[in-house]
Amino acid sequence: MTARPNRDAVRENDGIRDDRADGRDETPNERADRNWNEVLQELRVLQTGTQILTGFLLALAFQPAFADLDAAQRAFYLVLVVLATLSAVVALAPVALHRMVFGRSEKRTVVIYGHIALITALVTVSVLLIGVVAFVFDVVIGASASWTVGIAAAVALATLWGIVPVVIRIRGRS
Repeated sequence: MTARPNRDAVRENDGIRDDRADGRDETPNERADRNWNEVLQELRVLQTGTQILTGFLLALAFQPAFADLDAAQRAFYLVLVVLATLSAVVALAPVALHRMVFGRSEKRTVVIYGHIALITALVTVSVLLIGVVAFVFDVVIGASASWTVGIAAAVALATLWGIVPVVIRIRGRS
């Protein structure tokens, strides 16, 4: 049995160097593959939530009580349907790109595109979540409750999806 050469030696001999010193023994292509798998996992979670919200919104229009909505509530509802559609399209965009460039050595580009699309989808989904909660409260209780709950949801999202990750990221640097 022959000994397997050290990966670093193989990289040096092939002229390929890993530019990140994060303790992982992987080539840039292996890192891109790992990062793409992480993007896919996050997309799966995001898509499931988006699909549930979209289904909920689409089903509302076929409920008998939908006829009782005023013009402003119907307009708000349609904005939410558009946001749900946009978030689904943005969340699926990296998968579509991956299919179009499959086998063309564009994995790093796909990962970067996926990262940007995920952040964009998270923003649209956060606005959608706030909007859906506010819409339900508006229909069930009234406009003032809608504003209160919408603001509370926005604060919770900003804290958990924005402030906490930034604090953790800053602490990780020091």
